[in-house]
Amino acid sequence: MKKIDVMITAFRDGFQSVYGARVLTKDFIPALEAASRAGLRHFEVGGGARFQSLYFYCNEDAFEMMDACREAAGPDANLQTLARGINVVGLESQPSDMIKLHAELFKKHGITTIRNFDALNDVENLDYSGRCIEEAGLQHEIAITLMGLPPGLSGAHTAEFYDATLQQILKADIPFHSLVFKDASGTATPKVVYETIKLAKQRLPGNIPTRFHTHDTAGTATLTYKAALEAGVDGIDLSMAPVSGGTAQPDVMVMWHALRGTDFDLDIDIDKVLEAEEVFKDCMKDYFMPPEALAVEPLIPFSPMPGGALTANTQMMRDHNVLDRFPDVIDAMREVVARGGFATSVTPVSQFYFQQAFNNVMFGPWAKIAEGYGHMVLGYYGKTPTEPDPEIVAVAREQLQMEPTTESPRVLNDRDPKKGRAAAEAALKEAGLEMTDENVFIAATCKDRGIAFLKGEGKLQVRKNEAPAAQAAGTSSGGGDGTYTVTLEGERYTVKVQGGTATVNGTSYPFKVEQESAAGAPAPGGAAAPSGEAVAVTAPMPGVVLKALVRAGDSVAAGQPVMLMESMKMEMNVEAEVAGVVGSIEVSDGDHVVADQKLLTITPTAS
Repeated sequence: MKKIDVMITAFRDGFQSVYGARVLTKDFIPALEAASRAGLRHFEVGGGARFQSLYFYCNEDAFEMMDACREAAGPDANLQTLARGINVVGLESQPSDMIKLHAELFKKHGITTIRNFDALNDVENLDYSGRCIEEAGLQHEIAITLMGLPPGLSGAHTAEFYDATLQQILKADIPFHSLVFKDASGTATPKVVYETIKLAKQRLPGNIPTRFHTHDTAGTATLTYKAALEAGVDGIDLSMAPVSGGTAQPDVMVMWHALRGTDFDLDIDIDKVLEAEEVFKDCMKDYFMPPEALAVEPLIPFSPMPGGALTANTQMMRDHNVLDRFPDVIDAMREVVARGGFATSVTPVSQFYFQQAFNNVMFGPWAKIAEGYGHMVLGYYGKTPTEPDPEIVAVAREQLQMEPTTESPRVLNDRDPKKGRAAAEAALKEAGLEMTDENVFIAATCKDRGIAFLKGEGKLQVRKNEAPAAQAAGTSSGGGDGTYTVTLEGERYTVKVQGGTATVNGTSYPFKVEQESAAGAPAPGGAAAPSGEAVAVTAPMPGVVLKALVRAGDSVAAGQPVMLMESMKMEMNVEAEVAGVVGSIEVSDGDHVVADQKLLTITPTAS
């Protein structure tokens, strides 16, 4: 029987797929220890969205998390992380110094192997990053990213396309220790996977192991894994309950059962694995499980949304009270994928696709180009598998005021004074923070939110279930001091109303009753007003205030950015609609705001 290496993805991809990557280290370490006692020795424990999410939502340090994983798993375990080529562990691409520092720091903090992928399958993006991983003394697992195109579309993502990519990797002489075919959306068909791996086994030297990775979002993962094994793959990725199936990988026990009586052996002690899963379930029992996390979604092949992004996006839409538009966004993704050049729907491109589809639904088709999507079609992330639609390139060029490029993104980043070590050190110095390599990397990849974490200003945004006594949805209770406990859709909120402010779980939301105009209708916010009458600048969509870019008393020009917000993982500038003098700033950094909420006021300058 052929023994198949199993990597347990529960402690990275499982967390990302089910909980939006928001899991506290102390809560899962006992499960990792139990899995190690069960004889499992290969774990994915970091990278990908888990890096930024620890700073953004968990108020934890990713390097300390990796150290804890090494201690829990023992010195001989193969601990693996995920890297996004020249993006490493960020949503935007990085210059050479940060790509090199990424590999060195992950080696320092106990990592054995880094899986390295590029969503565009642009081999140039894998070259330098791969060499840095190898030079740091790590195992480099190079990836080719897979995706099934929606029915009726063609132009890439065939076995021949993946074979051509592998030939480019071999021609570039990039050092790697293993090769993985990574299907983040679970949409590659078993036939294409079988043919792809067959071709790869013919081209690769015999000592190079191959792996396959998929998700069960479309319900075909077990069948596709079986096809990969029959084609000769040497290892597969599996998860553990309660973060297995649906948007995550199939459960290790499910796959063990599917392979009973075949020529393939997962080489696990199934009784000990069952015990470890029971420990894991107990560890995670307090975490809110989104209903869509473990569901099979038959429409995914028509709009390839990765499991690792689906719940993160639905949770953000749930937070922003726009979850009812999710089916429209999924439906809009097909056109976004087709016209964007067929880059694989995996981070960061999956988020670009989602952001653009979200914008097309909320603002109208192509009325607002998402910055990441626009940069991609203009060439700033590398070469897409096929040429993007020229009409969309023209729209992005006009809206973003940027020219298309064919220059290497890494070379462009090396020239960008806002990126790299010098910029990160300047930010640390301004904030009065210690100048360590770890802090430099956090500042470079997490920007203002990384600085906020390092200053002790991070906010905990982990979703856990409420106490059993208050589990009825849609209930509220409160005393006479204006404080209420509200339960909505299984989530519990503490709300205090005082004066013109409502404080929800520690976040303040100012409000007021709008004065009606003489005609009896509310005065429209943001519209031009007579000189001397304050104009409200409002939030264009729900989100989080990252930074006020002006202060009360500042003079501003029409169109000048006055507030930086984040919504659906997009940073956006809110601009002044009129020239004038800033009056009151109505929100604070870190505040959650709803669409059309007043952010600040401007008194127009007399013309």
